Amino acid sequence: MDCIFCKIVKNESPASIIYKDDISLAFLDIYPITEGHTLLIPRKHFVTLDDCDEETAKHLMMVMKKLNGVICKAVKCEGVLNEIMNGEAAGQEIFHLHLHIVPRYKDDGFGWFYPKGYREKEKSREKLDEVAARIRQSA
Repeated sequence: MDCIFCKIVKNESPASIIYKDDISLAFLDIYPITEGHTLLIPRKHFVTLDDCDEETAKHLMMVMKKLNGVICKAVKCEGVLNEIMNGEAAGQEIFHLHLHIVPRYKDDGFGWFYPKGYREKEKSREKLDEVAARIRQSA
């Protein structure tokens, strides 16, 4: 397997590590959106969160919560964006599960860009209820 994150776990590729334990590893993104932008990964290779076992997923959330505060304190940010991209269509570029911890500041230039007309018309309650029912039935 030629996964850059697996190479980082095995110390075969450099990384600026800020946290490590038996299950996870966190290091600074080499293309940071803002100072302190961190990637948190499981040591075991999973492609997406869907592939990840429940114990590891819970552990990652616990570590992310801890790192949010630590990073925010270190870089004096005003907020933190947490993001997981599952699959290419969602923007995933490295196919090893990773959680972004991005320190945010007012007017930092980063943000969501919504499709044109996004907020011009609400979906009807009927349509929303239909989609909700499909989701519940798929569980």
